[in-house]
Formats: sequence, structure tokens, C-alpha cells
Amino acid sequence: MNQTTITLDEPIKRGETTITSVDVRKPEAGALRGCSLIDLMRMEVSALHTVLPRITTPTLTQHEVSRLDPADLTQFGAAVSNFLLPKSAKGEDFQTESKTPSQTLQ
Repeated sequence: MNQTTITLDEPIKRGETTITSVDVRKPEAGALRGCSLIDLMRMEVSALHTVLPRITTPTLTQHEVSRLDPADLTQFGAAVSNFLLPKSAKGEDFQTESKTPSQTLQ
């Protein structure tokens, strides 16, 4: 899955608009620049402040990220961490090829 939708516990007010849900897309390498992958996996707040504005729709500002309810920030952190895991760690189906030919015993 390359995108997930986060339903906010505490909606974000942006002028006359109220944002109740935010789409988070799987980051490409460029969106991760300037961040440690370990910090993102650990859901470090400063790393999330850097990455979330790059991968959210509607695009959240750093100011909006800093004002998120902790439960909502945790949801975002979990989504980002999940995107960074390989398929094998998530238990998703994937195919592997055997690199050694099977031998027939006679």
C-alpha cells in the first residue's frame, strides 16, 4: 500500500476550512533527505516535522504538525514507520526465486 488515510482525533483549522483527515503517501528517497531513517522508525518528533509536510495531502505545514494532538502525531508516525518496513517484515505476499537449481538424487 502506497498511501494511507489518517482520520484526525482533533481536526485542524485552516482559515474557514476544517481538515478532518489527511492522506499520507509512501515517501520516496528525496522526501527523506535531511532525516535519519532510524529517527523516523522511532517516530522522533523532529524527523516527523521534516517529512510530514512533504508526504501529506492536503499538505500540512510544519506549524500545523507542531500543533497536532499527540494521538494524531502518533498515527502519522506509525504510518511513516510502516512505509519504511520491507515487505518481508510486514508479512505481505512476495515472491522469491530459488537461486540454486534443485538436484535430483538417483
